[in-house]
Amino acid sequence: MAQGAEFFRKCLNANAKRVCVENPIPHKYAVEIIREKYSQIVQPWQFGHGETKATCLWLRGLPLLLPTNVVPGRVGRIHRLPPGPNRSKLRAVTYSGIARAMAEQWGSTLNAGCDSTNGA
Repeated sequence: MAQGAEFFRKCLNANAKRVCVENPIPHKYAVEIIREKYSQIVQPWQFGHGETKATCLWLRGLPLLLPTNVVPGRVGRIHRLPPGPNRSKLRAVTYSGIARAMAEQWGSTLNAGCDSTNGA
Protein backbone atom coordinates (compact mmCIF):
# COMPACT_ATOMS: atom_id res chain seq x y z
CA MET A 1 0.00 0.00 0.00
CA ALA A 2 2.78 2.43 0.87
CA GLN A 3 4.37 2.08 -2.57
CA GLY A 4 1.02 2.67 -4.32
CA ALA A 5 0.22 5.70 -2.15
CA GLU A 6 3.65 7.18 -2.83
CA PHE A 7 3.17 6.73 -6.59
CA PHE A 8 -0.27 8.33 -6.27
CA ARG A 9 1.27 11.32 -4.46
CA LYS A 10 3.84 11.74 -7.24
CA CYS A 11 1.06 11.78 -9.85
CA LEU A 12 -0.87 14.30 -7.78
CA ASN A 13 2.19 16.54 -7.50
CA ALA A 14 3.04 16.36 -11.21
CA ASN A 15 4.51 19.49 -12.74
CA ALA A 16 1.34 20.39 -14.63
CA LYS A 17 -1.17 23.24 -14.57
CA ARG A 18 -4.13 20.89 -14.54
CA VAL A 19 -4.35 17.57 -12.77
CA CYS A 20 -7.14 15.10 -12.12
CA VAL A 21 -6.26 11.98 -10.20
CA GLU A 22 -9.07 9.48 -9.68
CA ASN A 23 -9.18 6.80 -7.01
CA PRO A 24 -11.64 5.18 -4.60
CA ILE A 25 -11.94 6.55 -1.08
CA PRO A 26 -8.44 6.03 0.32
CA HIS A 27 -7.47 4.04 3.38
CA LYS A 28 -6.51 6.19 6.38
CA TYR A 29 -2.86 5.08 6.13
CA ALA A 30 -2.77 6.03 2.45
CA VAL A 31 -4.15 9.45 3.37
CA GLU A 32 -1.19 9.95 5.70
CA ILE A 33 1.18 9.35 2.76
CA ILE A 34 -0.83 11.31 0.17
CA ARG A 35 -1.23 14.27 2.55
CA GLU A 36 -3.98 15.87 0.50
CA LYS A 37 -7.71 15.39 0.74
CA TYR A 38 -9.71 14.75 -2.42
CA SER A 39 -11.51 17.68 -4.03
CA GLN A 40 -14.74 15.85 -4.82
CA ILE A 41 -16.55 12.51 -4.65
CA VAL A 42 -18.64 11.49 -7.66
CA GLN A 43 -21.02 8.57 -8.15
CA PRO A 44 -22.01 6.76 -11.37
CA TRP A 45 -25.71 7.52 -10.69
CA GLN A 46 -24.91 11.23 -11.15
CA PHE A 47 -23.85 10.51 -14.74
CA GLY A 48 -26.50 8.14 -16.12
CA HIS A 49 -25.58 4.82 -14.50
CA GLY A 50 -27.87 3.26 -11.90
CA GLU A 51 -25.08 2.17 -9.61
CA THR A 52 -23.13 3.36 -6.61
CA LYS A 53 -19.34 3.47 -6.58
CA ALA A 54 -17.83 6.38 -4.70
CA THR A 55 -14.95 7.79 -6.72
CA CYS A 56 -12.71 10.53 -5.38
CA LEU A 57 -11.21 13.18 -7.63
CA TRP A 58 -8.16 15.20 -6.67
CA LEU A 59 -8.28 18.30 -8.88
CA ARG A 60 -5.85 21.10 -9.63
CA GLY A 61 -6.61 23.75 -12.26
CA LEU A 62 -9.97 22.14 -13.09
CA PRO A 63 -13.48 22.92 -11.85
CA LEU A 64 -15.56 20.40 -9.92
CA LEU A 65 -17.31 17.91 -12.18
CA LEU A 66 -21.03 18.68 -12.45
CA PRO A 67 -23.62 15.87 -12.60
CA THR A 68 -25.08 15.39 -16.07
CA ASN A 69 -27.81 12.76 -15.72
CA VAL A 70 -28.95 11.87 -12.20
CA VAL A 71 -30.81 8.54 -12.21
CA PRO A 72 -33.08 7.30 -9.42
CA GLY A 73 -32.12 3.59 -9.40
CA ARG A 74 -29.02 2.98 -7.31
CA VAL A 75 -27.49 -0.47 -6.89
CA GLY A 76 -24.21 -1.28 -5.15
CA ARG A 77 -23.29 -3.97 -7.70
CA ILE A 78 -19.56 -3.21 -7.77
CA HIS A 79 -19.26 -3.31 -3.98
CA ARG A 80 -20.96 -6.73 -3.91
CA LEU A 81 -18.89 -8.47 -6.58
CA PRO A 82 -17.89 -11.98 -5.50
CA PRO A 83 -14.23 -12.97 -5.29
CA GLY A 84 -12.77 -14.05 -8.59
CA PRO A 85 -9.96 -13.50 -11.09
CA ASN A 86 -11.63 -10.46 -12.73
CA ARG A 87 -12.91 -8.73 -9.59
CA SER A 88 -10.16 -6.10 -9.41
CA LYS A 89 -10.50 -5.28 -13.13
CA LEU A 90 -14.27 -4.91 -12.84
CA ARG A 91 -13.91 -2.68 -9.77
CA ALA A 92 -11.38 -0.46 -11.58
CA VAL A 93 -13.61 0.37 -14.56
CA THR A 94 -14.35 4.06 -15.08
CA TYR A 95 -17.99 4.56 -16.03
CA SER A 96 -18.47 6.03 -19.49
CA GLY A 97 -20.87 8.72 -18.21
CA ILE A 98 -18.20 10.05 -15.85
CA ALA A 99 -15.54 9.96 -18.59
CA ARG A 100 -17.91 11.72 -21.00
CA ALA A 101 -18.64 14.45 -18.44
CA MET A 102 -14.90 14.97 -17.91
CA ALA A 103 -14.33 15.32 -21.66
CA GLU A 104 -17.30 17.64 -22.18
CA GLN A 105 -16.75 19.82 -19.12
CA TRP A 106 -12.97 20.01 -19.11
CA GLY A 107 -12.13 19.62 -22.78
CA SER A 108 -12.32 23.30 -23.63
CA THR A 109 -10.30 24.17 -20.51
CA LEU A 110 -7.58 21.75 -21.53
CA ASN A 111 -7.57 22.84 -25.18
CA ALA A 112 -7.30 26.50 -24.21
CA GLY A 113 -3.79 25.91 -22.85
CA CYS A 114 -2.49 24.00 -25.88
CA ASP A 115 -0.20 25.44 -28.52
CA SER A 116 -1.57 24.17 -31.83
CA THR A 117 1.88 24.14 -33.43
CA ASN A 118 3.36 21.50 -31.15
CA GLY A 119 0.42 20.13 -29.14
CA ALA A 120 2.04 21.15 -25.84
